[in-house]
Amino acid sequence: MCLLAWNTMFVMRKKSPKSSLSITKVFKLIGLPAYYLFRLGMIGLLNYIHLLKIFIQQLKSFFFNLSHILKIRKVKRRSKAKPRRQARIHFRLRPGLLFCMLLPCTLVVGFFFFILRDLPSVKLLAQNQPSLSTKIYDRHGELLYQIYKDENRSLIKLAELPQHVVDSVLAAEDKNFYHHFGVDPTGILRATYKNFVNCKLGFENCSPEGGSTITQQLIKNTLLSPEKTLVRKLKELVLAIQTEHTYSKDQILEMYLNQVGYGGTAYGIEEASRNFFGKSAKDLTLAETAMLSGLPISPTILSPFGTNPYLGKIRQQQVLENMVASGYILEDDKVKALSTPLVFHPQGISIRAPHFVMYVKDLLVKQYGESVVARGGLSVTTTLDLGIQDTLATSINEELDKLRNLHVQNGAGMVVNPQTGEILAMVGSRDFFDTSNDGQVNIVLQKRQPGSSIKPITYALALERGLSPSSTIDDSPICYRSPAQPDYCPKNYDGRYHGTVTLRTALASSYNIPAVKLLNAYGLENMITLAKRLGITTWEDPSRFGLSLTLGGGEITMLDLASVYSVFANQGTKVPFKSILSVHGPTGSDLAGRSQPADSAVEVLSPTIAYQINSILSDSAARAPAFGTNSVLNLPGKNVAVKTGTTNSMRDNWTFGYTSDLLVATWVGNNDNTPMSAVASGITGASPIWAKTMTKLLVDSPTTPLVPPSNLLKARVSCDEPARYDYFIAGKAPKLDCSQKIGTLLEKAAATSQ
Repeated sequence: MCLLAWNTMFVMRKKSPKSSLSITKVFKLIGLPAYYLFRLGMIGLLNYIHLLKIFIQQLKSFFFNLSHILKIRKVKRRSKAKPRRQARIHFRLRPGLLFCMLLPCTLVVGFFFFILRDLPSVKLLAQNQPSLSTKIYDRHGELLYQIYKDENRSLIKLAELPQHVVDSVLAAEDKNFYHHFGVDPTGILRATYKNFVNCKLGFENCSPEGGSTITQQLIKNTLLSPEKTLVRKLKELVLAIQTEHTYSKDQILEMYLNQVGYGGTAYGIEEASRNFFGKSAKDLTLAETAMLSGLPISPTILSPFGTNPYLGKIRQQQVLENMVASGYILEDDKVKALSTPLVFHPQGISIRAPHFVMYVKDLLVKQYGESVVARGGLSVTTTLDLGIQDTLATSINEELDKLRNLHVQNGAGMVVNPQTGEILAMVGSRDFFDTSNDGQVNIVLQKRQPGSSIKPITYALALERGLSPSSTIDDSPICYRSPAQPDYCPKNYDGRYHGTVTLRTALASSYNIPAVKLLNAYGLENMITLAKRLGITTWEDPSRFGLSLTLGGGEITMLDLASVYSVFANQGTKVPFKSILSVHGPTGSDLAGRSQPADSAVEVLSPTIAYQINSILSDSAARAPAFGTNSVLNLPGKNVAVKTGTTNSMRDNWTFGYTSDLLVATWVGNNDNTPMSAVASGITGASPIWAKTMTKLLVDSPTTPLVPPSNLLKARVSCDEPARYDYFIAGKAPKLDCSQKIGTLLEKAAATSQ
């Protein structure tokens, strides 16, 4: 019918020279749309935007010419009669002509409406920000953990990759990549023949082969859904052609290499290289890159960690053979690569210092949001020192091995630089992956009773109110009565009373009764206020507490109490703890500076009082009555302050010790809060862990004695020989009176406060 219409139009053109409808125009109206439709439907070689423009132009021309013909015929009927036979032929052929002209147009319009109407723009390829993993490092650049959402990905530039990596990818996926324009007809035919002929007929060594180019795969993975339908395939073809017109070949290849999946959560060749071989893609060998390049076609089946790892080896050989056939390598190179053993990186969750990492992750989420942390490709340098972390973890594990028979299942600790507030190590439990023992619970952040380790706050309060380390107090039985409450009668840890003792001895030997008497004298609310100033954040409701607060009756976190001791180490200045040194975006932009804000360090305690506390806690002679002269707390040749704490029920055992630039906090107990069998403060448990860790960290770091403030003077306080000395604020050193009792001072202080 179309041929008949074509012939008729040719005859009409010869018989009616005045007509504006020529053979050329008929060809444009009928032949061109059909031709373009054929190209789109068969091999997809036409850019749909260009086609749409041509179609609109030709459609306008068609309607213009059609209306013009009708006007000419109408005029001719009025002026000059036509032969009846010729007129009948014209009207009889008009429907066929219109059908042949409108059919391709209808098909093209339908193609655009149903296939191309909702196509995404290929410009989104450049704008699309793939999900990137956030990397957390220690202070020396050691990788601790990667955070990712569904897709673990790291970007790499094409220029950074060795040539054999690029060649292997091309040989495996698209050998004609640099010679086609988005669609490879020969590749389609080859894949069709192999998949639907060879495989269907049952030939040996048949494995499915794809005919999609690298450009098509990029489009499929980024802009389209994974559904396998004819409509999606047509969209893929059109977008592939348009992509080739928009981007260079190198740009397309680089985007592909950073997008393609290699199995599991590994996306992009850089992350795949680190996942399988523990190295950057820049360092891949020919054998390794041939293995990786063969995976995308079927990552699960071909995985070297799958049920049939030999299939991956077969695929590696195919890739190498393709490289030889394409001229990328020589036969000798192939043989050498096949004979090279592949050493794979251990699989599983790769995380170092897990409790610290999760602590940092929470901080990042609070600051930047869940989406940015999971997908934003942040590079986070933390304060953690992996060497110190390993030292602390080893000390905890070794001591816990000795305590297996004493029902001690767990331990924790942290190391901090008091001067900078930087957390150098954090061990939240013995084994993060021990789910049966709640290993993922971070004890450093959990509320636990501190025992006697809280006492220095009470003594700091007493020193603020005018007492000195040499002031004396009576360690004797006492009971406190309150309405509707049973009498409170504190007892010492050793069950004995020690008579008149100095504050220095009372704190260093950790006697309970003197601490309770001091708290009663200077007020519970005043102690809580001071504690909050020093760093305690868990005492929100003072009405819950009584005098037992000074013996550990109020729950704290190790993090908070470490902050208190860092104030003492800093001569009264509080420096907020920090765990992050820097945060950079995927482009290298600095999102958080390394330096601590200038106004973050605040003096919260008088330097004189802080020094007096340090002097007491570092006095091995003053702690000798309770711990002995050869206590594990005494580090030979080191000037170190230390305080222990054990709850009455033996559920928690603590040690906090420090120098001017190093603070170590340790704990042992059970996550289920069951009591330990026999853990004595200063003998077993947390103290040996602290001592071992501190000794290792100070082996090459001599401790510098703290220099007392200028207003703090040293005066003799003992009438006996050898003489004893202590520190006093200038002008407040008492006259030497060996019979002086602190009871009188407490009465005066109480009367003054009223």
